Amino acid sequence: MLKRSSTRANEMAPSVEKASEMAVSALSFIAQDPESIGQFMDQAGLDPQDLRAASATPGFLAAVLEFLCAQEPQLMAFAANAGLTPEAVDMARKVLAGPEGEWST
Repeated sequence: MLKRSSTRANEMAPSVEKASEMAVSALSFIAQDPESIGQFMDQAGLDPQDLRAASATPGFLAAVLEFLCAQEPQLMAFAANAGLTPEAVDMARKVLAGPEGEWST
């Protein structure tokens, strides 16, 4: 039964391209709120001038979705605004984080 559930979740996982597009949209959403973008940059250890360069580094887009998923009110607002479920955002986060970013049971 766990195997079936796991397989079903993998079938619903977005492609890396779709997950990346979602993360870019999430970053735009976060950037609309000065407090949120400030919190994200503080957590990521970035200065505003470093944001563009950091966006090209591996893991950056996963970090965007990780930040958003940790902020429930913002996650809910982003998901509603984008016509997504919070679970879809979390699934995209997992796709971008790769196997090293997931807990295994």
